[in-house]
Amino acid sequence: MTSLDEAASVPSSRLRAFVRLILIALLVAVCAAIHLVHRLFGPSPWPRRLLRGIGWLAGARVRSDGPRPGAGTLIVANHVSWLDIPVLAGATDCAFVAKDSLRGHPFMRWLCEENGTVFVDRDTRSSVGEQVAAMEAAIRSHKPLTLFPEGTVGDGRTLLPFRSSLLSLAEQPPLPLTVQPVAIDYGRHAPEFGWPTGEKGEANFLRLLGRRGTVAVTLHFLEALPQGLDRKALARLSRAAVADAIASGGAVPPRV
Repeated sequence: MTSLDEAASVPSSRLRAFVRLILIALLVAVCAAIHLVHRLFGPSPWPRRLLRGIGWLAGARVRSDGPRPGAGTLIVANHVSWLDIPVLAGATDCAFVAKDSLRGHPFMRWLCEENGTVFVDRDTRSSVGEQVAAMEAAIRSHKPLTLFPEGTVGDGRTLLPFRSSLLSLAEQPPLPLTVQPVAIDYGRHAPEFGWPTGEKGEANFLRLLGRRGTVAVTLHFLEALPQGLDRKALARLSRAAVADAIASGGAVPPRV
């Protein structure tokens, strides 16, 4: 596991973090204004542009390989950092399945809803049916939908088990559905971007914003999984594909 001391050893400046935070706030103000006007006339591309800009201002320089996901695709990805979201959305225009706790933050809730986020309560089994229905509605839109089946951000060294419950949608989909694993690869810098045990959310956010320089983030768009698999097989095969892609890219080998 990445320790708090290891994370603190990576140079990070509070001044640099606040400068980037101010630039992000300005970007949000400009993009939100244009978005609110644009959506009066049809689907708006500005949530994607905003998220891509946030990733760039935070230092992410994104490259990719493999077949890009399109509409009707359920992306199953590993989760290293909050930076995964602007990086992946900026590259694919995807919506996300997110924890219901984000509803409690007015700005984050608005931003998530404008990008088509599906909120779920992962700890309430009785609501799984409703959550799958919400995911089905999202899949019918023009966006791919991304699920982080680890259920939480990791420490950058460990690939957690993939939970299978929300993959129920893909067992007997009511519409054509492609399940595509995607590996988010920070290379040897992955432990710097993870969330070590004991670090608070605000501290993690500012630490990464204050990190010096840029980081190359590779999105490995992997081959789609076969049709007709049950959710446990989909979870197992997705995790294996992501683990292989990260390991071959030179990242810290994933562990359970």
